[in-house]
Amino acid sequence: MAKRKTKSNPSLSPPPPSHFPWPLSSSPPLATAATICLFSLLVRVMVSLGPYSGQGVPPKFGDYEAQRHWMEITIHLPPSDWYRNSSDNDLLYWGLDYPPLSAYQSRVHGLILNASLPESVALRTSRGFESHASKLLMRWTVLLSDLAVFFPAALYFLWAYSQSNFGEKRAIMWLLAMILLNPCLVLIDHGHFQYNCISLGLTLGAVAAILLNNDVVGSILFTLAMNHKQMSLYYAPAFFGHLLGKCFKRNYSILHVVKLGFVVLATCAFVWWPYIHSTEALLEVVFRLAPFERGIYEDYVANFWCSTSVFIKWKRLFTVESLKLMSLSLTVLAFLPSLVQQVKYPSNLGFLYALMNSSFSFYLFSFQVHEKSILLPVLPASLLALQEPQLYSWLTYYSLLSMYPLIRRDKLLLQYIASLGLFLLVFYLPDRAHSGVNRSRLYYKNLIWFVPLLGSVVLHAVYLLVKPPEKYPYLFEALMMLLSFSQFVFFTLYSNIKQWKLSWYASGKKDL
Repeated sequence: MAKRKTKSNPSLSPPPPSHFPWPLSSSPPLATAATICLFSLLVRVMVSLGPYSGQGVPPKFGDYEAQRHWMEITIHLPPSDWYRNSSDNDLLYWGLDYPPLSAYQSRVHGLILNASLPESVALRTSRGFESHASKLLMRWTVLLSDLAVFFPAALYFLWAYSQSNFGEKRAIMWLLAMILLNPCLVLIDHGHFQYNCISLGLTLGAVAAILLNNDVVGSILFTLAMNHKQMSLYYAPAFFGHLLGKCFKRNYSILHVVKLGFVVLATCAFVWWPYIHSTEALLEVVFRLAPFERGIYEDYVANFWCSTSVFIKWKRLFTVESLKLMSLSLTVLAFLPSLVQQVKYPSNLGFLYALMNSSFSFYLFSFQVHEKSILLPVLPASLLALQEPQLYSWLTYYSLLSMYPLIRRDKLLLQYIASLGLFLLVFYLPDRAHSGVNRSRLYYKNLIWFVPLLGSVVLHAVYLLVKPPEKYPYLFEALMMLLSFSQFVFFTLYSNIKQWKLSWYASGKKDL
């Protein structure tokens, strides 16, 4: 009896190699990624039509004016005077307090404004300058920064993610949407007005490079991120632990450590070149980057110091020096388990968890944390959205709650509601089978999670409609911070446990 000739099933044959995050011949096509990027850009444009920080509120006008003022300073004064108090640069009026790469960015954007609308960045005379044209130009500088840095970094990460052997590849377009449509970053950069997309984009690019074993490129990109915003140091223990652990696994490990150390130092020297020739100039910049005189915390923020100040008056009971030591000790203790795990058992998936754990340790316990700093834990959570969809949605929601008073002061309530609604709409896409996780079953059947959620909804309404008692004018803000802080503590504990559970993979059972 002749054997029947069976036809090969093309769906079972391996796809051809591709230089893109997904095969060109399969679904989803590249057009899907382009559509998501364009839609994400449209969302940013719509948010940018609203008000911004300090609009029409003298004498300092908010973060929008700070960014505009730095453009004014950097295009009219030499770099040696950017961080120095003078008649042309009053440091008490939005003195530059970010590293040199941020100052260079301000200069580039300032040159664009000076070419189009010179009166908006005129030296001394442009303080508080506000016009429709200047607002449009300033908004475009953020949009262009996002397009130039964060969007390419997100696509680069998708490529790196697709090359790894963890996670669900079929849902990679959903992951792209989760990264680009996170309402926290959109509201802060394109509503409140900042350029976090640059430092976070550089960090995201560094993560992607390291996932692809391009450790030198990753080290350069992360060093640039730290030299754009010092808050990027929140990720430093994760990068250090992971790269050190990888070096220890290789032959000639000391040479690898020295090579990466040289790359970091050379990148820093390149960025700091105008200041490294003088100890005085160098210290002027360093002192501007560490504003200890502002106290352990400034505005209401959902970290340990601000949340517990309801019961313990830290600023009254302890000196600044004591609080600096306490803050440093608690921060190191918080990130140490995560760092040790990556030194001993470096893995790609463990690295992503370590980024979240490290950034949360700084957010919860470090000195002088701002509301916007929650963006740093949110970024690695978005990268883990396929592994931890429930954690990511919950963290995004409570991160927004922790920034709610800031958003309300900026009169961005409509943008807040719309961006949160859009995020949830995309998160709960009708086709949930692709992720392997039933995202519709969050925590609603568990009172432990339902009660905080209900409390947060009530606080949203109370904050808008009810006047706080005169004796406690910031009561509602304090309650929001306490609620958000309690959730952040849980996320940190959960993520640390998950990271250490990955340690068994180091035995060679899987390569994560």
